[in-house]
Amino acid sequence: MAQKNQEKGITGAPVVTEPGRVRNVVLVGHSGAGKTTLVEALLTASGTITRAGTVTDGTTVCDHDPAAVRQQRSVSLACAPLLHDGIKVNLLDTPGYADFVGELRAGLRAADAALFVVSAVDGMDAATAALWEECAAVDMPRAVAVSRLDHPRADFDEAVALCQRVFGDNVLPLYLPMLGDDGVSTVGLLGLITRRVFDYTAGHPPVVRDPDPEHLPAIAESRNELIEGIIAESEDESLMDRYLGGEEIGTEILIEDLEKAVARGHFYPVVPVCAETGVGLDALLEVLTAGFPSPLEHELPAVSGVDGSPRPPLTCDPDGPLVAEVVKTTIDRHVGRVSLVRVFSGTLRPEQTVHVSGHGLAERGHPDHDADERVGHIYTPLGASLREVASCVAGDICAITKSGSAETGDTISAKDEPLLIAPWEMPEPLLPVAIVAKSRADEDALARNLARLVAGDPTMRLDRNAETHQLVLWCMGEAHADVVLERLRAGGVELDTEPVRVSLRETLTAPAKGHGRHVKQSGGHGQYAVCDIEVEPLPRGAGFEFVDRVVGGAVPHNYIPSVEKGVRAQMERGLVAGHPVVDLRVTLFDGKAHSVDSSDAAFQTAGALALKDAAEKAQPVLLEPVDEVVIRVPDSAVGSVMGDLSGRRGRVLGTEPDPDGEGRTLVRAEVPATELLRYAVELRSMTSGTGTFRREFARYEPMPSHLADQIRKEHATRT
Repeated sequence: MAQKNQEKGITGAPVVTEPGRVRNVVLVGHSGAGKTTLVEALLTASGTITRAGTVTDGTTVCDHDPAAVRQQRSVSLACAPLLHDGIKVNLLDTPGYADFVGELRAGLRAADAALFVVSAVDGMDAATAALWEECAAVDMPRAVAVSRLDHPRADFDEAVALCQRVFGDNVLPLYLPMLGDDGVSTVGLLGLITRRVFDYTAGHPPVVRDPDPEHLPAIAESRNELIEGIIAESEDESLMDRYLGGEEIGTEILIEDLEKAVARGHFYPVVPVCAETGVGLDALLEVLTAGFPSPLEHELPAVSGVDGSPRPPLTCDPDGPLVAEVVKTTIDRHVGRVSLVRVFSGTLRPEQTVHVSGHGLAERGHPDHDADERVGHIYTPLGASLREVASCVAGDICAITKSGSAETGDTISAKDEPLLIAPWEMPEPLLPVAIVAKSRADEDALARNLARLVAGDPTMRLDRNAETHQLVLWCMGEAHADVVLERLRAGGVELDTEPVRVSLRETLTAPAKGHGRHVKQSGGHGQYAVCDIEVEPLPRGAGFEFVDRVVGGAVPHNYIPSVEKGVRAQMERGLVAGHPVVDLRVTLFDGKAHSVDSSDAAFQTAGALALKDAAEKAQPVLLEPVDEVVIRVPDSAVGSVMGDLSGRRGRVLGTEPDPDGEGRTLVRAEVPATELLRYAVELRSMTSGTGTFRREFARYEPMPSHLADQIRKEHATRT
């Protein structure tokens, strides 16, 4: 790893000692928009690295994960800090593919502002539009970088118009691209506020000069719209009257008001950039450092005591109580556990004893845990490389290594004052993948590697199903599952996948009688037990009842619990397809015993045989779980989604407007769980990646006979 960093020409780590000199910026946008390439260009422009890598060659700073290199797209969150005009900018590069939304959520948590990267070629996807709404809900400052201007089909004007249609008001360009003599290539920028040309024909930095006469009409039109937008957000209420009165507003006033509006999250500048040629990179760096707020200006997450007791709000104070959060955990084969940490309050120092606390994710495979640990070295991460620093102040991001318990989402606080940060929203994994180790040795390796993966990925849930005897990984989608399986195999685990089996139930639908006779004589102590039972179905969800109606001591009193135990054991084993039996009343009404050969074991066996005998006459059926699902989709997709639900044997309960998003609808339905195994993938396909759903068990219902017969046949072949 160190050799790779030397080859890229990585310079020294940027260090700051004041929160006001930090900017934490998360880059978001659809896969292929050019986020990682843009980060690489910004690192090169700022002198952080001396040579830019490429996604196709697998040599970028941020896409260091082997899965990212193979797929040629980001699959995990990466931090890449740079220094510009004395300001440290922590660039948080996030995956654009929907399967890795957990990495995106972690980046949003660590950031104070968001840079939306929109391709001038491909526009944006609906997921990016939805994310803009989420940022708006919390007033997160935002800016837009229109990328890939070097592409022959690039259309900056259309990209801006799209942003204005989707993102809303106050999305206005600060610069316009200047085309070269060929009328296609972008060779410079037209500054709208300064009315100056930034000419990159001779390379970077640009030559700053007056505009040519043919540029003036475009500058004037766009400049008027920009100035009106800035003034509308100005705290100086007289500024608009002065502007409308014909007064020329000074550049310094416009820039100052622009920066304030951007920092408050009320104005969203658009900057054209070309990572390949360097056009616009310096302008974008100015927006990131001068326009975006420092951590001092951003609201911090709520905290409580480890026991849930209330605590005062945090402030971004380097001298305050230590409160930090693990936003990502990875396992490096050379270094071990590496935790990316955002410090919200206090200062994190080497050799400091801290409290590590994680609560609320037990259902995801993260048991609640609290531990005191000593922090070793502290690093500034640059992709996979780690550069040691003396400390990390409130507002900054760092990395620590070799923590024994730190997992994604954990809180790091002072040992003598342990605190807990309110967790960020974790998406629910809804695609199950059943895995099987190929050998006993692989089972041990699988357990070790799974523990590491779960520690770093709270969007994955591990389920060891006691009924189906399957090990099931719940993932966000197929791409997420591919990455998880690839990482397991890279850890030395040989494994296969198999179809996921749903836990079913069996029940009887008619009353019947059953006779159980277990008589064996082998010359010595024999076995003798006879029992007669009646079975009758109970309402769904009623459970199991055992009734004793034996008279005259036909079954000795001490053996009646043995009959019940045998019946219960057979119910667990199943009657027709190996699934537990539910909702049944069993009445023991007669039997026989032997004074010498009867025993507890004999009557357990007789009870099981009696139930099996009754089942042959009581019309057994299979029950399948039915889930209540709530599906959130764009209005345009409601018809296709409802039609698809009908094909899944679903019952639509109703629709209603989504209260959290205009132009979206909530579809409520009940769907058999067996029809939802791949719904996460198929819903995404139907809705172009914008549909989401949640599910909750409702009840068991009889399975259609043709499906039940198929399951019975499959069970017969396995037994």
